Amino acid sequence: MPTIDPALIDRAAGLARRAERVALGIAGEPGSGKTTLTLALIAALEERGVAVAWLPMDGFHLGDASLDAQGLRGRKGAIETFDGWGYAATLHRVLTDIEHPVYVPGFERTLEQPIAANRCIAPGPALVVTEGNYLLDADAPWQAARRLLAEVWFAETPAPLRHERLVARHVAFGKTQGEAEAWVAAVDDPNAERIRSAREAADLIVPVA
Repeated sequence: MPTIDPALIDRAAGLARRAERVALGIAGEPGSGKTTLTLALIAALEERGVAVAWLPMDGFHLGDASLDAQGLRGRKGAIETFDGWGYAATLHRVLTDIEHPVYVPGFERTLEQPIAANRCIAPGPALVVTEGNYLLDADAPWQAARRLLAEVWFAETPAPLRHERLVARHVAFGKTQGEAEAWVAAVDDPNAERIRSAREAADLIVPVA
């Protein structure tokens, strides 16, 4: 697990003290390292005894059957290939229902599919860390989700490193080098441009090497 700046841990722990259940968002472009940052932050907070849970936005990817029905399989990862309304509704429930376990979806990269009820937000007080591409997007329903987040941090990584990570990820999960490069150019890079256009709306920019 990478080392995380103690100031970030302090800031997140401070959010956890605001109320019984608070959500912190971590946004970023594809390949920016936002999941790595999220998991490192969660581990560091747990070491301090902070109750923390993880709600990945990737769990709200549309499944391939839904993508095929809408002709969107070739755009997988674009904003229209997520159940944004479902994400916002789930986030609202997570923040308001602290007396019961809330089961939320995850995303299995080996299958490239969302998995229902794959994670559990346990009852009781907690800081919920949620990460995903479009947490700062101004269009509906994402702005409704944004209003539920105490803060949103933007994970920022130099473009060449992001590109290298993305190509390597696609190759690792079955694409050829050429297919991976083509997908990054046609899908990931346009998505990244949209995500980066909302960067200034973040509460904090976090460099991720």
